[in-house]
Amino acid sequence: MQQYLELCQRVVEEGVWVENRRTGKRCLTIINADFTYDVSDGTLPVLTTKKVHWKPAIAEMLGYLRGYTSAADFRALGCNTWNANANENEAWLKNPFRKGPDDMGRCYGAQGRDWRSPEGTRIDQLREICNDLLRGNDNRCEIMTFMNPGERDRACLNPCMHTHTFSILGENLYLTSYQRSDDLPLGHAFNQVQVAWLLMIMAQITGLKAATAWHKVVNAHIYEDQLDLLKTQLIRKPFPLPKLKINPDIKTLEDLETWVTLDDFELTGYTHHPAIAFPFAV
Repeated sequence: MQQYLELCQRVVEEGVWVENRRTGKRCLTIINADFTYDVSDGTLPVLTTKKVHWKPAIAEMLGYLRGYTSAADFRALGCNTWNANANENEAWLKNPFRKGPDDMGRCYGAQGRDWRSPEGTRIDQLREICNDLLRGNDNRCEIMTFMNPGERDRACLNPCMHTHTFSILGENLYLTSYQRSDDLPLGHAFNQVQVAWLLMIMAQITGLKAATAWHKVVNAHIYEDQLDLLKTQLIRKPFPLPKLKINPDIKTLEDLETWVTLDDFELTGYTHHPAIAFPFAV
C-alpha cells in the first residue's frame, strides 16, 4: 500500500534516532501517522511489497477476542508471535506475577474480555459492545481498550494497538484503532490486517456493513538492524490489494469463541514480492 511505503520513506528521511531501553537498540522514530482502510468491498490491506503471513495476524486478533492469555493457546490457533515475549523476556521472567511457561499475564485478551474494576467486578468489554451493535445502538462509548494502567506490571508486554472504537452511521460500521508503538518493517504488516479484519468480522456478527477503518499510530519506528532490508522493500512496486472471503456461517460472538479456525478465511488475488526476514526485537 502506497500510504505505508510513504510513511516508511518519511521515517527514513525525517526520523530521529532514539535509544530504546527495553530492546537496547536504536531506532529511527517519528511521532504521529494515520492510515485509512476502505473494506466495504472486502479488500484486505495486506502488504504486497513483501510476503505477509496474514493468517497468523488474524489468529492473533482472534485469540485476543477469545480472551487468551497463554502463548500456547495462540500457537494452537496458528500464531507464534507471543512465544518470545511470554518465555524469553527477561523482565517478565523475573516478574512475580508470571504464572509459568507461556503465561502472558494481564494483557490484551485479559483486558478485552475480563477487565477488573477496583471492587473486583469482571467486565466483558467485547460482549457489551457486541450487544450494543446488535441493537444498532451507538452511545459513542463502543470502546474496547487493552490498556489498563493498574495492571501494566502484570503483563509481559504493554499493548501496542491498545484501543478500538466502533461507530455506527445508518447501516454502516466504522472502526478507529489506536496504536502507541509501531514497528514499521515487522509488526505493522500484522497490525493493518488486524484492524481491517476486526471491522469486517464485527460487522458480520452484528448484521452491519463494514465501511472504513482508521488506524492511528503515535510512535512509528524502524530499528537500526532493519534499515538496510527495508530499503529493499521501498524500491518494490506494489501489486493490487487482495480480497478477503469470510465464512458466512460465522454469525455470532459465540461462533468466534468456539469453532472458528483460520480455514474460515480465504484470501483471493494476493500477489506479492518475496518475503523479507526482518529481525525481531524482544
